[in-house]
Amino acid sequence: MKNIKIVTICGSVRPGNYTSMALKLALDEFSKVPGLEVTDIRLESLDLPLPGMPPKSPAAIERFQQTVEAATGVLLASPEYHGGISSPMKLAIDNLGFPSMLAGKPVSLLGGAAGVIGAIKSTEQLRAICAHIGAVPLPLAVSIARVQQVFDANGQCQDVKTEEYIRRSASNLIDYINDAVCPKISLEAILRDQTAAS
Repeated sequence: MKNIKIVTICGSVRPGNYTSMALKLALDEFSKVPGLEVTDIRLESLDLPLPGMPPKSPAAIERFQQTVEAATGVLLASPEYHGGISSPMKLAIDNLGFPSMLAGKPVSLLGGAAGVIGAIKSTEQLRAICAHIGAVPLPLAVSIARVQQVFDANGQCQDVKTEEYIRRSASNLIDYINDAVCPKISLEAILRDQTAAS
């Protein structure tokens, strides 16, 4: 299928954050797919408003919403803070409208945490939020434990198996789109053509 559009959103705005390091591997995995259009959204540049407050740049928020709305699939990457997703990630989701621009879209989840159990709590919370707004969170969330030990000072992953695991957050999304989304869209196009011809 042509024109597959992927949007990635990084839920950490801290300089040199580990979530960005993990997301970089997912983005590299996406880059291996010919013809894929990927938009990597960094929240620190958006100045998202709190719910109920007017945006400082309505045009920027509108572009953000339109970009997500046009996506075939989305990858959400969030650190785990105090047993939940980051506030920037929640704010990003809250700024995607009602109904949400994520509704109906497959969403891959990527999380990292300093603890030994990884980002299990935050990815499950993110899964629940995505399901609540009508998105389709993929079954396998990628959760990275002891994230501060996984990457070196230059952001390079120190373990081959962990790197493969992180890359699955991208490949799982592409596989789902190819297996479930593309055939559905192709069938709808055929039916539209048949209806128009009759």
